[in-house]
Order: sequence, then structure tokens, then C-alpha cells
Amino acid sequence: MSSNVYKKIELVGSSSVSIEDAIENAITKASKTVRALRWFEVIETRGDIADGKISHWQVTLKIGFTLDE
Repeated sequence: MSSNVYKKIELVGSSSVSIEDAIENAITKASKTVRALRWFEVIETRGDIADGKISHWQVTLKIGFTLDE
């Protein structure tokens, strides 16, 4: 069994398309500056309503990554 150490960061992804797209946007952006992303968990989901319809999604994520040795 490996003895990795992990760190968690909290991000908010957004999208006018879907919850999944908001998650993907956050992970894609984080992966450009943070190495060794390992997992994510959805903490909160919010949406904006305009004219009786969902117009925008915001998803708060905790993302875990492995620290360098």
C-alpha cells in the first residue's frame, strides 16, 4: 500500500449548459495548474432562474490531489 499524502482544494465551476458541464469546467481549469488530480466530490449545487427556466448552474467541488514527494 502506498503512503501518499493528499491535499484538497475547493472550487466552484459554472455553466449555462448543465451540472456535468460545470463540474467538467472546474476540473479542466484546475488541471492546467494543479498536478496529480485524483478525485472530486460535489459539495453544493446552485442554479440561477430567469423567466421561469434554469439559466445557469454553479457547482461547488472539493478536488483532491497527491502532494509531490
